[in-house]
Amino acid sequence: MSRQDAETWRARVRGCLLGGAIGDALGGPVEFEDGRSIVAKHPDGVRTFLPGGEGWPAGTITDDTQMTLFTAEGLIRAGVRTDRGIGFTVGVVHHAYDRWLDTQNLPGPSGEQDGWLAGEQWLYARRAPGNTCLTALTEARKGEARIPQFGGEAVNDSKGCGGVMRVAPFGLLPEYFPSDWIFDSAATAAGYTHGHPTGKLASGTLAAIIRELCTGAGLDDALSSATELLKHHEGHEETSTALAFARHLAATAPAGPVTVERLGGGWVAEEALAIAVFAALAYPEPDQFLDALALAVTHSGDSDSTGAICGNILGALHGETALPAELVFTVEGRPAILQLADDFALEFTQGKRLHGDYGPHTSWTTRYPGW
Repeated sequence: MSRQDAETWRARVRGCLLGGAIGDALGGPVEFEDGRSIVAKHPDGVRTFLPGGEGWPAGTITDDTQMTLFTAEGLIRAGVRTDRGIGFTVGVVHHAYDRWLDTQNLPGPSGEQDGWLAGEQWLYARRAPGNTCLTALTEARKGEARIPQFGGEAVNDSKGCGGVMRVAPFGLLPEYFPSDWIFDSAATAAGYTHGHPTGKLASGTLAAIIRELCTGAGLDDALSSATELLKHHEGHEETSTALAFARHLAATAPAGPVTVERLGGGWVAEEALAIAVFAALAYPEPDQFLDALALAVTHSGDSDSTGAICGNILGALHGETALPAELVFTVEGRPAILQLADDFALEFTQGKRLHGDYGPHTSWTTRYPGW
């Protein structure tokens, strides 16, 4: 990358991760609320952070952002692991999800997990994690013969949105990772917890959309390119149909909660992706970022996931400077999110200055052990 290209890409990385966290925190408090009730209290949509109940102050992120951060950390550690002469291994991300599992089961860092992210106390909080994720990761941890501990697919038929809501970092990887590899690897990572083809393919599609946006494509072109990749995979029909319907509604129907609800509730992968895409298409301009997020979360359904995915997409499209300032400065975990985003950019643009087969030997490998 040229210096200018690297700076643009870094802004997209920061925008994607922080934008996803903002959308997540915006939608979390209304996740289980009826859309009509939300609209009655927020006629213009949810546009400010709300408290989410006991122990959830305004601006609190949920498991969606937690798992996205561990995805990004896992990818960095996969990069470090290549020093061993081993290729870039997606199974390292599965190991990252195992570290996330500790944040759901323990009151704080135990010291048994390495790397800095597992030592962040604020992540040790249960924010309505998906039972499918918890069960699949717990079974993998047991190391049963039918489920390899790391790198094995979950033995279930779930297509819940718990895969698609966390895989955006795959799309942030730089251009020397091929687009089809990005798609397939994100799908594989989703498959660690969600075994249904749609759960995996919707995840691969999101990563492919973000990859195209990071290379400078507009939203429509990014969607078209990702859809072409999707159509080459068996079982693509549910995701392809949902995306086509989202694009049709964006072109023909009013941008409001009633239209959003025509796309479903977002509890399953293809619906969550479709709602996020519809909201992004309805409000695609940088100064409409908050309009898009408000639309993405104001519905009867999985509002935190649809908000997070929309934030990932628009953050990658516009970069960090388009994020709504009134939400940026209060979202939970902003210092750690941006630190991880910057470390992601460092690993994939200047990794050779941080570690290598024969050096340099810096503290980077303590921060991000290669496993």
